[in-house]
Amino acid sequence: MDTKKEKLENFKIAISSTVRSLSNSQKIEVLFGNQTVTSDKNSIKLPELDGVNQRLNYEEIRAVADSKSLRIRFSNKEILKRFEPEGKISKKLYDISEKIRCEKIGSNYFKGVKNNIEKFYQYRINGLDLKSSEDKIIESFENYLRIKFLDFNNNNQIDKKFKSYKKDLNDQFKNKISKLKDLTLNQEKFNSLISELISNLSLDEEISEDEKREEDDKKEDKQSKPENQNQKAQEKKEEQDEMSIDMGVPDLENLSKDSDKGQEDLEIEDSSRPDLKKRGNLNFGDLKYKAYTEEFDEIVKAEELEGPDELARLRKNLDQQLLQLKNFISKLANKLQRKLLAKQNRSWNFDLEEGLLDTSKLPRIIMDPFNSLSFKKEKDIEFKDTLVTILIDNSGSMRGKPISVAAICADILSRTLERCMVKVEILGFTTKHWKGGSSREKWMKNDKPSLPGRLNDLRHIVYKSADTQWRQAKNNMGLMLKEGLLKENIDGEALKWAFNKMNKRKEDRKILMVISDGAPVDDSTLSTNTSDYLETNLKKTVKWIESKSNIELLAIGIGHDVTRYYNKAVKITDVQDLGDVMINQLTDLFVEKNKKTLH
Repeated sequence: MDTKKEKLENFKIAISSTVRSLSNSQKIEVLFGNQTVTSDKNSIKLPELDGVNQRLNYEEIRAVADSKSLRIRFSNKEILKRFEPEGKISKKLYDISEKIRCEKIGSNYFKGVKNNIEKFYQYRINGLDLKSSEDKIIESFENYLRIKFLDFNNNNQIDKKFKSYKKDLNDQFKNKISKLKDLTLNQEKFNSLISELISNLSLDEEISEDEKREEDDKKEDKQSKPENQNQKAQEKKEEQDEMSIDMGVPDLENLSKDSDKGQEDLEIEDSSRPDLKKRGNLNFGDLKYKAYTEEFDEIVKAEELEGPDELARLRKNLDQQLLQLKNFISKLANKLQRKLLAKQNRSWNFDLEEGLLDTSKLPRIIMDPFNSLSFKKEKDIEFKDTLVTILIDNSGSMRGKPISVAAICADILSRTLERCMVKVEILGFTTKHWKGGSSREKWMKNDKPSLPGRLNDLRHIVYKSADTQWRQAKNNMGLMLKEGLLKENIDGEALKWAFNKMNKRKEDRKILMVISDGAPVDDSTLSTNTSDYLETNLKKTVKWIESKSNIELLAIGIGHDVTRYYNKAVKITDVQDLGDVMINQLTDLFVEKNKKTLH
């Protein structure tokens, strides 16, 4: 008995010594089982030792001790917290990735560490009974990273358990694994990249939606058939009512035209901006159009116009409005998502001589053994890389409900399209000042030459770039509600800017959706040029894009008919129809394009 106790104590001493060595810290207290902390030192808690002959218990303690020690040595908690994603599941995956990063470093430096961790991991994973979707996601993610990072053996039985999740992980990570390996010793860059990749999976949203559907199904099962029929009738009525729902968005009519103080001299460079001095080289069919000066124009990221606290406050305001519309717009967004995902779903060729066995035809062989086996093959379905750019008029006339609903719908569309692997860019256009700003002042100092061309300072805003995920840019959408932001609108040059940004991209399909409430207006420009100066430029720019580029252009006019500018345009009389029209137009566009590619 004493010998057993002595062996256990010796093992604990050896483990404690290993922990201090691996963690590179002599001040760590090592606890086993239910032992309590006895000092102010940092501590590591390990499983209890069950007995001398419990081999699995020993393996577990060795593996956990190695992993936790390496975490203490190689992980900075402040850096880890800085890049932590939102959502319960995303946080767990993020923590697992950091654990594996530290284990990877330790495996490179210390022989035996990888062996200890792999031995116990294989024991543990083989005995797992995975019931919930959350558990399956977490375990499949850890298994995927351990195989890719630590070169663990890929157990076929385990691989089958995680097959349904493996494809999604491969799609997101396959081109990033080598980069992540290169960043193993750079925690900041590693955490930043892995956080972005995990956020892109949108796992928390999918799980919550699945759970909600399961709850709804259970409720329906408990009801009798007549009750179900009444419920369906009621739901149909509610759905019709929602289509005519009052948006309930607060009006922001108290816009101050003098609220741009402190921003008059703001000049911010954007890494993706075209050279402002060279933008006129592509005239888009209008040789007469010009700008008096471009030196005061700016292309600016939304997060550079306001601090994070103010953006968070504005986002909260937007979320409150979004809450009122959640059911209404979610139905529309789901409609688009179903349409797009249906185009990406697999389809099959049947009754082939070779391929995968078509099990649906087995009953006929059982009935008549002389029938031959039937096989099937999956069709190659092309779903092109797609970019959707939403260009929103940020003029003063969009104040109140129009700009609120435009921001909400752009936000919803961004999330929906990202789930369908479609990249989304959200841009806005306005001017820095009312009545000309610095451009007009310069013109006046130069003796007011006649017909000066565009005479105001442009402000083009990037709310969300195509390569930025919605989670990282979501606070930016609230900026549209900022008092004093919305001023004049010079649509033609905004279209050129959006076109130039899209034209540099490599996506196969490019769709530009413009949301505006009418004709371009800038008092300073129109008072010094012909009355149709901006309108003519818009018409020629649109015509050039529609006829001489591969970018598909569609427009939504709020309260105004914009078909005189755009061939593919829709007018909405009530702002509450904006969400429905945006999604229906995109849906129709994808369907129409698909029909063309079939011929």
